Amino acid sequence: MSLLNDLINLDLTDSTEKIIAEYIWIGGSGMDLRSKARTLPGPVSDPSKLPKWNYDGSSTNQAPGDDSEVILYPQAIFKDPFRRGNNILVMCDAYTPAGEPIPTNKRFNAAKIFSHPDVVAEEPWYGIEQEYTLLQKDTKWPVGWPVGGFPGPQGPYYCGVGADKSFGRDIVDSHYKACLYAGVNISGINGEVMPGQWEFQVGPSVGIAAGDQIWIARYILERITEIAGVVLSFDPKPIPGDWNGAGAHTNYSTKSMRNDGGFDIIKKAIEKLGLRHKEHISAYGEGNERRLTGRHETADINTFSWGVANRGASIRVGRDTEKDGKGYFEDRRPASNMDPYVVTSMIAETTIIWKP
Repeated sequence: MSLLNDLINLDLTDSTEKIIAEYIWIGGSGMDLRSKARTLPGPVSDPSKLPKWNYDGSSTNQAPGDDSEVILYPQAIFKDPFRRGNNILVMCDAYTPAGEPIPTNKRFNAAKIFSHPDVVAEEPWYGIEQEYTLLQKDTKWPVGWPVGGFPGPQGPYYCGVGADKSFGRDIVDSHYKACLYAGVNISGINGEVMPGQWEFQVGPSVGIAAGDQIWIARYILERITEIAGVVLSFDPKPIPGDWNGAGAHTNYSTKSMRNDGGFDIIKKAIEKLGLRHKEHISAYGEGNERRLTGRHETADINTFSWGVANRGASIRVGRDTEKDGKGYFEDRRPASNMDPYVVTSMIAETTIIWKP
């Protein structure tokens, strides 16, 4: 095994200019990350300089068997924390050979919204709080939980410390450092309310970069849990009953909201979000109705609400934002399995472009 580790950690820079690029894309379910690697002649830092590539879409539920070729367009480059050196991770989106985005390519439409002149002028910032649950591989039961049984009730686990309160910290810390190495703007981590559940935050990120960075951070986490022999779940309510669900709270501001008088702009934006509540909920993640019950720090899925410092509302405005008269707000509705391309672009479209 030590020889295997030596080979995995081989530094190629002394022996070759060639690098390995791991092309990453989203499969047919909308949550299954896929990737494959290719050798390139030398270091690359601009995604437009990378070759397009293809894959068998019939094996990812994204194309029929008799016409299965799907084309990967490289969109964003990150350093590879697993292979290190000059090797890279490449976030891609997927197109037909004729150049049409395939139906599961949510990045394409998001990029259109983020390139709209009104949106560009407002410089939308996002901070996304990605919650997730670590599960024991053979039982699919949260790590730290007795097999087939339950731990003590919620209370001591949130931001908890100690062998009886914190489960999986080695995975979480590995992920934190790997994201920083890769160039993901990860801004923090914490243990969550349900034992075995954690959160990382990415941002502030501008526009389409928010989606790219969340997807790459998810990919890195999937790889680390693979190494650790633990299953990663983004289910919005992995354990039914009196346990917190998992969300992806999305913090948002525009240039107008960040400037003096921004609180009035925030209130107008929240009003618009309320008018399109059903459309947003339908795009905010599968199974979200199991999480948004009005309990466990959530608002009821059928009722739109907002409030200052209210974690039981659809939209929470921070005390500092109210005090300063400018800042940001938090959309607490997105589920942990939401597509960040969809959620971030939809918030921008509703609050900046859409005219009621």
